[in-house]
Amino acid sequence: MKSKKNRSQSKQIWMRLKKNKLAIIGLGILIIILLFAIFADFIADYETEVIKQNMKNRLQAPSKENWLGTDSYGRDIFARIVHGSRYSLTIGISTIVISLFVGGFFGSIAGYYGGRIDNIIMRVMDMFLAIPSIILAIAIVASLGTGVRNLIIALSISNVPQFARLIRSSILTVKESEFIEAAHAVGTNTSEIIIKHILPNSIGPIIVQATFGVATSILAAASLSFLGIGIRPPAPEWGAILSEGKEYIRYTPYLVLFPGIAIAITVLSLNLLGDGLRDALDPSLKN
Repeated sequence: MKSKKNRSQSKQIWMRLKKNKLAIIGLGILIIILLFAIFADFIADYETEVIKQNMKNRLQAPSKENWLGTDSYGRDIFARIVHGSRYSLTIGISTIVISLFVGGFFGSIAGYYGGRIDNIIMRVMDMFLAIPSIILAIAIVASLGTGVRNLIIALSISNVPQFARLIRSSILTVKESEFIEAAHAVGTNTSEIIIKHILPNSIGPIIVQATFGVATSILAAASLSFLGIGIRPPAPEWGAILSEGKEYIRYTPYLVLFPGIAIAITVLSLNLLGDGLRDALDPSLKN
């Protein structure tokens, strides 16, 4: 009975989401980018087309052989952008999964127990929120060093306070409901109440924030790589590709145009999907 109800709710959410044409366009674009990331090795060989230098073929304009041209080292820009989608999506998704798990843990404890525990946790989160997230990420990367793992750690830490506050506020809204009191009455333990009853009923805002968070993390990763403290060349991260091409922008603008478009389209698709999910998951819009 419960599974039928969940399927019915999921179907209603999907029907409302389908009515939002921009959200469906965003979802379609995101699926295409995900397919590029998954099948990148079949589209272009990493060793020979992405990182191998070919100085005889450097700075070639877009052509049938090289759809988006070649960079200053003779590497195919299309191949680098396709493989760069793996870096950007991996960083964006991993960052949000980690920050959601850690922020959800602290936010759940703060919201459920309240009192002194809530004050301590939230004041610590406020300390992190007082520092702009990109500045905090720069400081952490500067301390840990460059690389995918350290970049994910830095961006995750900078995103934890936002999820902690969001989940805390969601739990404060739900925890006084009658079904939570009923769960207490039958002797359900605290962790089970939080995991099985409170969080599922707070999932809407969390999903929406996670979608926007992936977009923000992709932008932050590209920004850090552009500044030279994120993913270092020859790895084909989109921000690193932009950084390599900025010296030639006056003569070969396609070096920065195409990776810039890739970043813009990916972030735009996530924002469109996030807006659509926000409307579809809003109980006040069910009718």
